Amino acid sequence: MREHEYNVRVRYAETDQMGVVYHGNYAQYFEMGRVEWLRNIGISYKWMEENGVMLPVVSLTMNYKKPARYDDILRVKTIFKSQKSVKIEFDYEIYNEQDELLTIGHSVLVFVDMKTGRPMAAPEYVKTQLLRI
Repeated sequence: MREHEYNVRVRYAETDQMGVVYHGNYAQYFEMGRVEWLRNIGISYKWMEENGVMLPVVSLTMNYKKPARYDDILRVKTIFKSQKSVKIEFDYEIYNEQDELLTIGHSVLVFVDMKTGRPMAAPEYVKTQLLRI
């Protein structure tokens, strides 16, 4: 499963005075998609942290095509791109109920050893799960 989709309804608190989703909230939508993508292949952030591994974002880009608005139901598509050494990369697409592409994004995350704070190779369990997709 290289892709995963989930739906989220835009809450009032996520919008500005114009009723448009504030740009910073897209990073949260991407994160929710990434967490669910990982969970669906059998990997949880909780498990990684309990095993001494963090996965911070080191790069995030977004391109806004059309605005999302209060009470819209958004379809967030998370697409696994690659996992090399210490990095894992994802693309994102957000659509509205009319199937219009609203936003695209890309993130790079790095596996980090919680004890040393240094980058580390992806844990074997993660590599194994990724080989199955």
